[in-house]
Amino acid sequence: MAKYSEEFRNDAVALVRQGATQSQICKDLGISKSALSKWVTDADRTERGLPLATEVTREEDAQIRELIKRNRLLEQENEVLRRAAAYLSQIHINAPKIVFPLVREMAAAGTPVRVPVAVACRVLGFTKQAYYQWVKRPQSNRELEEAHLIEVLREIHAEDPEYGYRFLADELQDRGYELSERRVWRLCHVAGIRSVITKRKRRNAQAGAPVGDDLVEREFTAEQPNLLWLTDITEHWTKEGRLYLCAVKDVWSNRIVGYSIGDRMRATLAVTALENAVEQRGYPQGTIVHSDRGGQFRSQSFQHALTNHQLQGSMGRVGAAGDNAAMESFFSLLQKNVLDRKVWETRLELRLAIVAWIEGKYHRKRRQRGLGKLTPVEFEVVNIGSVALAA
Repeated sequence: MAKYSEEFRNDAVALVRQGATQSQICKDLGISKSALSKWVTDADRTERGLPLATEVTREEDAQIRELIKRNRLLEQENEVLRRAAAYLSQIHINAPKIVFPLVREMAAAGTPVRVPVAVACRVLGFTKQAYYQWVKRPQSNRELEEAHLIEVLREIHAEDPEYGYRFLADELQDRGYELSERRVWRLCHVAGIRSVITKRKRRNAQAGAPVGDDLVEREFTAEQPNLLWLTDITEHWTKEGRLYLCAVKDVWSNRIVGYSIGDRMRATLAVTALENAVEQRGYPQGTIVHSDRGGQFRSQSFQHALTNHQLQGSMGRVGAAGDNAAMESFFSLLQKNVLDRKVWETRLELRLAIVAWIEGKYHRKRRQRGLGKLTPVEFEVVNIGSVALAA
């Protein structure tokens, strides 16, 4: 039974709402009409605030216990938010605050609604360890605030090591923090947080060090599925701004087994594409995943995803486009058939066009000489039986 990512299901529903018939979408995307109808129904019920059928438990007693537990937790969380709002309105400071004195007060015995330390810290966005460190050695609000900000900066920088202090300031603003770029620079200087790109790039400049050997060496062949995957990121402009696509291709059939589309070129884009590929292909192990030395593929989060799924990372050389030429050929087709066909008004318009082309045209209609004039889907259907027998 095929598994589809949430991103894929949302795109299919968006295509229905754009005006295409369900029959045509099912044909283009290779999905059943019952599945598409369920996705549309679930999306409508979610938007109307109604529960999904799959969310109803069979055992009423277990459900009641869970609801009671959840209600108690919600009461505690509401109490934290109510008390925190009143507390912060009195101290008149703009940036998010560490309010450990309030946590200690709410956790004290005898209060009308006693809130455990773990709940209060989670709602306010802090760790229990930080709170108990404060209990041993209380610090000023300013010190605690800056310690928290440095922790957040380290988290963002670990995900995208190429970010300098200006990009980090933008990310903090997206998360609700009001800080000047000057203050972000000072905090980065204190914490030793620096972009891996410290100077303007020059011709033949060195890229970041690879975190894996080149296990492919331009041998873009595979005798069975899930032996070798290629991945890369491309971008294109719309009138709303850039749109980024990270795709994962199985060299055996040239099928795009996973992809993710977003408006920011972050490590999470590459991780989501890899997770979608792993789920779609039934969680294979030992697959070689070959990429360039982009910061998204060298990030800790992407490397952790490879390790967690027991996949092998591989990286080409710097400045050698041929080391990932098989992936570049797919992006070239996408450029000619979709990206350069018109001026795209919105990111959503371009996103749906990319999904429709990959699933409807590239996978199911575009025949490839390297596959014996079969489409990627036809090639897999014809050959999957022989591969299973050979295994």
